[in-house]
Amino acid sequence: MFPKHEKYTLGQKIENTILETLELVLSANYASIYKKAILRKANNKIDLLKYLVRIAHETNSIKIKGYLSLEEVIINIGRMIGGWQRSVK
Repeated sequence: MFPKHEKYTLGQKIENTILETLELVLSANYASIYKKAILRKANNKIDLLKYLVRIAHETNSIKIKGYLSLEEVIINIGRMIGGWQRSVK
């Protein structure tokens, strides 16, 4: 998806952020005490991911079609995490 010169910089940062977000979501699923704090961190990672993907698009590292699909998925995941945050008391 990324050109070779971007693959190990911006592409790697995006991949790491996705994995960290997944790790936080899985942790929140099993947490009972700190669930709200973990979900807040996951939401922050989603915001970071939005910026990183936008930078990748603006630097022409990804094409518009890839950018639009990624952006849609990221927004939907953010909505799910936001809904989960609101449901936690």
